[in-house]
Amino acid sequence: MLSYQHIYHAGNLADVHKHSALAWVLSYMTQKDKPLSYLETHAGRGLYDLQDAAALKTGEAAKGIAIAQSWFPPDHPYAQVLARIHAKHGPDAYPGSPLVAAESLRPVDTLHLSELHPQEFAALKDNMAPYGGIFRQKDGWEMAMSLCPPEPRRGLLLIDPSFEVKSDYDTIPGTIAKLHRKWGVGVIMLWYPILTDAPHKPMVKALQAAIPQAVTHEVRFPPARTGHRMVGSGLFVVNAPYGFVQEAARLTSLFEENFSHPM
Repeated sequence: MLSYQHIYHAGNLADVHKHSALAWVLSYMTQKDKPLSYLETHAGRGLYDLQDAAALKTGEAAKGIAIAQSWFPPDHPYAQVLARIHAKHGPDAYPGSPLVAAESLRPVDTLHLSELHPQEFAALKDNMAPYGGIFRQKDGWEMAMSLCPPEPRRGLLLIDPSFEVKSDYDTIPGTIAKLHRKWGVGVIMLWYPILTDAPHKPMVKALQAAIPQAVTHEVRFPPARTGHRMVGSGLFVVNAPYGFVQEAARLTSLFEENFSHPM
């Protein structure tokens, strides 16, 4: 699907959930003095201007990071990434997951990013050029299958599809199970939306049956605007690092404390 552009949704509450968890996991993984591989299947453009007309049109950042940035103390890995991005690009800049990863990795680590959309891919290369990495304008699922297990074998794969292709809900459990068999030591992190009609539920049930030791973490929040169907965000994490369950519990508390009443 080549119609999806994340600029309309950048900095929303799902991004807060996903990116804060990603920053924490990578901060934990980079504490060990061993190189790692970071792979991302649906990279987007990497850097977003929250004053862009497309971002302002949906208002999702105003109901997302504009509210949630104050939730995180200055020493939290997510807050540290945001501070560095604002210092480099200004207060209205927001990092996509490729940039969250690049700001968290070390020179010894390897970055693999895939994006199929031609304009998004061109922007991704421009935005990520200072960090290096390997960029592929190809289907992210194909990249993951061809690279896993990567070298170095220690690492993380982020799968963050738009879910505009409805068949994703049916095919993802089998694909992730296959990737896990190919790359038994890899951390695999899947993000998925929680919509009002809950199409994620059969997928999550199948994932949990296939990889029962994985961690499922979901948060709920009010819709960003009237009629908006997304009311939560989910992560399915294979080989979750030590301490992730506790970090996820802290995220749950943050969302529950701040959205106990409608926005």
